[in-house]
Amino acid sequence: MALSSESGSGAASPPADDDTPTASMPIVTTSVTSTANTPDVQVGRHAAADDSGDDRGRLAIADVVVEKVATAAAGEIAHVGGSARRVLGVPTGRDAAQQRPQVSATVSGQIAALDVRLSVTYPASVRATTEAVRSHVRERVQALTELTVSRVDITISALTAASTAPAGRVIK
Repeated sequence: MALSSESGSGAASPPADDDTPTASMPIVTTSVTSTANTPDVQVGRHAAADDSGDDRGRLAIADVVVEKVATAAAGEIAHVGGSARRVLGVPTGRDAAQQRPQVSATVSGQIAALDVRLSVTYPASVRATTEAVRSHVRERVQALTELTVSRVDITISALTAASTAPAGRVIK
């Protein structure tokens, strides 16, 4: 690299008035690795994903949530009705096909145990109805909560007569 200087001090002279440099100037490039506005990728929410799952938190699903999911799932099966509430084993109301089944759930870790109390509309098969309820409730609870259902105990509290009253309003 040749620099022209007018004085003997060795300092580079400024370019001439016609903007033609008298010497070639070196090009200096630098790379910026971090600025104040770019987060460090090793801390906070930008940290690399750790597949161990230890620091991601914990999800606890309450018994009442599992009960509501199971109640809705049992009500989706044909010929299934509700069960009257009971105090000391004595019904406090009527078993009716229009009511929802009652479910009691116990969640322990990732395992749920369910007790379902319902009525079946006569003349539906009790065995076929309970098998359908057991299978459907197990599938829905596992799909929606990702809990393993260890058992589904079903108690048939009544056989109810098929409703002969028209559903909804009748227009003549």
